[in-house]
Amino acid sequence: MKSRSHKRCKTLRQSKDKASSLQILQSSVKWHHMEHMATSLCDAYSNVVTDQAMILAMNSSFVDPLLQFESQLKIIESSFKRVFAIPSLEEVKDMGDCEDDKEDLENLYRNILNIFEDTLLILVSKDLYKLQVLKEMVMWMNEDRSYLQERAMVIISRVLSFASRKARGYASFDAPCLGVLAAELSLLCSHADSSITQQASVGMYHLLCIAKHQNADILKNKSAKYDKSGSQHLLPFASDAEFLPKALQREKTKIAQNVGETLMPSLLTDFVWSLLVRLSASDYTTALEASTILKLTLEYHAHKVTMVSKIVDFIYKQLRGNSSHIMKQAMLQVITLLTRMSPKKVIFQMMDYPVPADNTLIMMWHAAGSESSVAPHVLKTILLILKGKPGEMHDKLMDRRRFSLDATNMMPVAASQALCTLLPVCPYKKAVAQFFPQLLMALMLQLSYSSNLKLMTEDRPLYAWDALSVLLNCSGLQQVDMALKKKNCRNQFSQELFHHHGVHLVAKTLSDYKFPQFPETLHYLYKLSVEGPRGSEDSVITVIFLTELLNNFFKDPFPEEFLVLFRNWVNDSNPVVSKLSLQKIASLAPVINKIENVCSLLTSILDAFLSKDKTVVIRALVTVRRLLGKLDKVTYSSLCTRIASSYCPLMDHHNGGIRSMAIRHFGELLKDMSQYTWMLNDVVLMGLVPLILFLEDTETSVVKACKYTLEICALELNWSKSYLLKDEYYNFELVVLNICNNLLLSRGNYITDLISDTLGFLRSSRAYLRRTSVILVGYLAKLGGHLLLRDEIEVMLEAVDRVLWDEDPVIRELAKITHNIFKEVANGLNTSNVKQSLQRLFKFIYTKKLKPLYNYNQHNNLTGSPEGIKETKNDKEGLMDENFEEILGKDERFTRASEEE
Repeated sequence: MKSRSHKRCKTLRQSKDKASSLQILQSSVKWHHMEHMATSLCDAYSNVVTDQAMILAMNSSFVDPLLQFESQLKIIESSFKRVFAIPSLEEVKDMGDCEDDKEDLENLYRNILNIFEDTLLILVSKDLYKLQVLKEMVMWMNEDRSYLQERAMVIISRVLSFASRKARGYASFDAPCLGVLAAELSLLCSHADSSITQQASVGMYHLLCIAKHQNADILKNKSAKYDKSGSQHLLPFASDAEFLPKALQREKTKIAQNVGETLMPSLLTDFVWSLLVRLSASDYTTALEASTILKLTLEYHAHKVTMVSKIVDFIYKQLRGNSSHIMKQAMLQVITLLTRMSPKKVIFQMMDYPVPADNTLIMMWHAAGSESSVAPHVLKTILLILKGKPGEMHDKLMDRRRFSLDATNMMPVAASQALCTLLPVCPYKKAVAQFFPQLLMALMLQLSYSSNLKLMTEDRPLYAWDALSVLLNCSGLQQVDMALKKKNCRNQFSQELFHHHGVHLVAKTLSDYKFPQFPETLHYLYKLSVEGPRGSEDSVITVIFLTELLNNFFKDPFPEEFLVLFRNWVNDSNPVVSKLSLQKIASLAPVINKIENVCSLLTSILDAFLSKDKTVVIRALVTVRRLLGKLDKVTYSSLCTRIASSYCPLMDHHNGGIRSMAIRHFGELLKDMSQYTWMLNDVVLMGLVPLILFLEDTETSVVKACKYTLEICALELNWSKSYLLKDEYYNFELVVLNICNNLLLSRGNYITDLISDTLGFLRSSRAYLRRTSVILVGYLAKLGGHLLLRDEIEVMLEAVDRVLWDEDPVIRELAKITHNIFKEVANGLNTSNVKQSLQRLFKFIYTKKLKPLYNYNQHNNLTGSPEGIKETKNDKEGLMDENFEEILGKDERFTRASEEE
């Protein structure tokens, strides 16, 4: 028993010793821990004081403000991480053994926080711009959740409270961080920790007060401006009662309404952008909160958001990545809400991505198209883009505003693809009916551009054609779409040479099926035609489409308002438009006499004779001739002089076909107006010089036209020897000689004018014109020199002198003869007046006996050698070859027979 009792006492004693040792050890560890905590607090205190001194020293320096703030921010970040890395106040107080220790630790702890807070207050008191520090603090908190957020939020809310009181004393101040800070606080207002939520809502309240004061002066100025104009009124600010902190706790709608109403557009944009970035947060709760607040804000205040293009581009890039479902839905909803308020900006940005659009972009198109209220605005924006020409290079200024890397403008192609996505959507059905004519013509234009630029490739389908097919089907024109496919219309547009036929085919098919949109389409085409100015290709398509619709729905002639359009198009800067208009006018020939302003119509066509495009001139000549064939004689006679005068300049056109047509049509007009020859005397003489000179034209068609017209002119010229124009008797020099003889007897007063007209051809680049003009002017001077004045002869001699140095040896020899003739005429003026009168009388009597002076025959002198020209011995007789003798013999026999009769 004793031994057992002794053992129990010994064991009990050992247990007590162990317990005592454990208590001593625990006391020792606690003391060391408390000592370490005290040291850490002391170090933190020391560092905070040092940091404060450095920050305040910088605050008083003359360093650049931006560099100063960056340096201060680095110090504050370091101080923040030390201050908010220490344990909570409860943990610090538990380290103390007695109340005195706990009180000392608490005081030290509070002093550290107070110094850090005082530093921020001092910074903000000097410049509210430095509220930026608070934004950075929230960012640091989000990066590392080990920092005590509640303690940091207390300081943030206190600094904001101080800043809101300070802001009342400033007339104006700059605080650009309010938007981002408001976004972060709005998320914290729904934090799981109620203490953090409370502090965040208080901070948000004071932030909105600051923003309200920041806007005060701007709003005051705007209100005064708008009240003065009496046309606009700003929405009143929410009352302070609505800004109560409690109302902002977990009330996302209140937060969104007050933030959107209070922040300026630039700050609200920062707010939206920050929330948009937080959608991609790894924390599901944070992303969901950001999504909700973002949606509510944009729903009420999307119109204030700027940098819409940048936001859309950010969303596109995020969606192309591995985005979560909630993030994807939220961002697409942002697209929808932004489209509601800023459709133009959203659409333009979404057009600026590579073609064809990828699945991400198509998904964004669907999101934009889900908002029915802005469907008309979206279509208007797309129509604006469709006016552009694909493939055009952007200038440097435009490139700076683009986010895509493509330097060429492919936005119209993207717009065509977008229509394929948007038009079938239900909200767009009403808008499609409203904009059918505009969409139809815009797609016609893009189809034309696509064929010109050959945009249809294996990896790039013809989206404009696909969009046209969708448009027709959405407009109840499925039969038209099917008919166009059967006619293989798509291939017409894929070939550059036939794309205009493709436009005609579309218009014709629509007309054949009596499409119900005809009235509004016709009205739109008429509006396009009268408004101008239009693009070159746009004008062509308008003319083709309008012509086809009028052909199918109206009988000729068209109503006057449409005829005016075609009359104006005759002289359009685009030659294709001119030819299309002339072609349609020519088809009106059978009903030309039913048109009221036919004189005005013909005059506009005559103006087209001056076009620089030869095909337009030819078409105008054909059109005039066709109309004159059906025109009544009364109207014809009133216009014949004007029309005949318009032919004369074309007789010297550089194009042989135009020369030939102008000369022949001139003759046909004289034949038509044979009963009114007295009206055309002056015009006939005006065109006589080119008619004679171009007898030696190198183109056979021109020569035949000249002979044809001169035969018609023979009656007007009292010329009885027109047989000289026959091929078997033709000799240019004899034709000139005989015409000049007749002119002297019947139109002697025109000799001077004819010489002047002929001298103009001496400078021609065509050798045959210089040769023939030298001969003609020589005969005119020889036969009518007695009618010339001395000053006139001097001018004529000067013109002939230049030809003496011509590169063509034949022309030089001819010019010498002509020059001698003018010398003789000039010498004749030196005699007395009585002698000059006798000479003139003698000239009239003796003219017919004049013999050829040049011995020129183009058909026998093709070598151009001067040996083919023989000098004359005198003015009354010359040396002639056998050809001249034969023709002159025929001429004399014909003259004698005429005299005997």
